[in-house]
Amino acid sequence: MRIMRKYADVPNDIKGLVLAIGNFDGVHRGHQSVIAHAQEEAGKRGVPAGVLTFEPHSREFFAPDAPPFRLSNLETKAAHLNWLKVDVMVALKFDLEFSQKTAEEFVRDVLVEGFGVSHVVVGYDFIFGHKRQGTTVILSELGKKYGFGVTVVEPVGEETVIFSSTAIRECLANGEPRKAATLLGHWWEVEGRVVEGDKRGRTIGFPTANVPITHYHHPKLGVYAVRVGLHEEDGTTSWVDGVANYGNRPTFDKKDVILEVHLLDFEGDLYARKIRVAFVDFIREEK
Repeated sequence: MRIMRKYADVPNDIKGLVLAIGNFDGVHRGHQSVIAHAQEEAGKRGVPAGVLTFEPHSREFFAPDAPPFRLSNLETKAAHLNWLKVDVMVALKFDLEFSQKTAEEFVRDVLVEGFGVSHVVVGYDFIFGHKRQGTTVILSELGKKYGFGVTVVEPVGEETVIFSSTAIRECLANGEPRKAATLLGHWWEVEGRVVEGDKRGRTIGFPTANVPITHYHHPKLGVYAVRVGLHEEDGTTSWVDGVANYGNRPTFDKKDVILEVHLLDFEGDLYARKIRVAFVDFIREEK
């Protein structure tokens, strides 16, 4: 998968692609439906299928002091899109200048002049442009004006639950990672760099990797069964079972919240390495 961070000087072999557009936070099953529609359309046209997203998330940009809410960072999002076999990931910088583009300027500058899109696919609730003035109806009208097709994907879910980032956050806040995984289509995971801790764990035979996850949505405090992804030099990820405590470690009278991960049947130094931690099951609350 190719990753691009700007819409200027787009290579000719990418121009004309089909783009799925959205924040895709968590890349859940609703997002996967949008992406699948884009891939199907791209296959009909014989062009690449891409995903256009934004960094930081617009909500994060406009309310930087609000509680963290993200389900995935850029690296985790890219890993899931690569797993879905997306050809191109475009992560445009969302800043003040970009936020002031009108709906038509976004279409003209980014989609038409930048990528020369042949078709775009969005979810039913897609909003874009300055002051959120662009809707799916406006996008369809602009598509006719500038000569590209538009597909709007209706909400998808099962039983009474719509696949949404909000529903997933609720599951995680309630300590229900398996239910969250059902909505996501994969385990919910965080990614971070291992930092130096108090080193108490190794003195009792349970060395832990301490991973700050300050920018992610906060799951319920407690002990979890996890899988830990280790990035290898060849670009692959190897997975190890583990147990993690997410909380303020009341045993040691700590107040800061951190993720402490103990890897089962593993020996090695993880300090300063980036790791992925997938939440599999909630075991118990902190004691």
